[in-house]
Amino acid sequence: MSEIYRPTWLEIDLLAIKSNLEYVKEINLNKTIIPVIKADGYGHGAIPIMHYLYDLGYQMFAVSLLEEAIELRKENDQIKILMLGPILKEQLAIAQQYRIDITLYDQHIIKALLETNLKLDVHLKIDTGMNRYGLKDKDEIIKLIEEIQMHKTINLLGIYTHFATANDDIKIYNQQVKRFIEILDDIKVKPKMIHISNSSSAIKYENRYDFTTHIRLGISLYGLTLDRSKKGLTPALTLKSRIVQIKNLKAGESLGYGATYTAVTKERIAIIPIGYADGWIRKNRSNDVEINNKRYKTIGLICMDAMFVSIDNDCEVGDEVTLFGHLISIDEVAKNQETHVYEVCTNISKRVPRIYIKGEKL
Repeated sequence: MSEIYRPTWLEIDLLAIKSNLEYVKEINLNKTIIPVIKADGYGHGAIPIMHYLYDLGYQMFAVSLLEEAIELRKENDQIKILMLGPILKEQLAIAQQYRIDITLYDQHIIKALLETNLKLDVHLKIDTGMNRYGLKDKDEIIKLIEEIQMHKTINLLGIYTHFATANDDIKIYNQQVKRFIEILDDIKVKPKMIHISNSSSAIKYENRYDFTTHIRLGISLYGLTLDRSKKGLTPALTLKSRIVQIKNLKAGESLGYGATYTAVTKERIAIIPIGYADGWIRKNRSNDVEINNKRYKTIGLICMDAMFVSIDNDCEVGDEVTLFGHLISIDEVAKNQETHVYEVCTNISKRVPRIYIKGEKL
């Protein structure tokens, strides 16, 4: 019996995710894709997506946090897990215990690791201009790589960088690529895995490079992008709810906290059981919703657990409400929030049940 009770849910189309992977593989035939499922799979559900993709043959996944990596390992003993985020000295033994590949991003954590006998596969992160995690000085990088490669138990499996502007500023992007190649050329024994591309770079530029082996596919795995064109990508996420009550307002009556909305004439109002505790934040008060293939206006303040929509006589209690995923795209929601799609999908809280479909509900 299903344990999903509330009439608000996310639908994740697994076939859309498969299609997005196939699209990126088609334009990068010789590269291996590492699905990035950090932040609970960008809000889509890391564990179900990992299981689905593992069954399709994907054997390596990337996350950000140690907790995320451990959660994956407890679900699957066979996969390779790359932790992209920072790790502390006292956590190194835990990474070994759970067979997690870690990112070396700072000389202090590298020195701490070199003083141990831990057996770990590691990736070195190069800061080529984003000025977030990673090593910058070329001489220091080459020296540290040689020290790591001389260590008896540490395996330098990979080297990578991350782009700040792959979706918009080609000049800065090219500067970062150039910097990475300059460092890579001076490495005598190159690691087996060399990966530079995030989603935008994978779709637009990766097939230019013959020196890389892998692609880290993040937001576009889920059919989303910061680029203008969505050609080839299918969004996997749909946010839905239902009308649970209908109110008839008289002219002059107000509704919601702060009484911020007052009816000018008689008006029919639908109560929808989703609010800011679900990640449907108050900035969404300017959004439309979709009911029966028509758009309707959100009104009043969004509450913690509910919101209001102005409707007509075509709507009834029990009707399905789509907040994004059909007539209303997640890009439209992001634009109204003055943010990007990453924030919209990762904001949807754990209170909202995830339902996985492949043409029909599973």
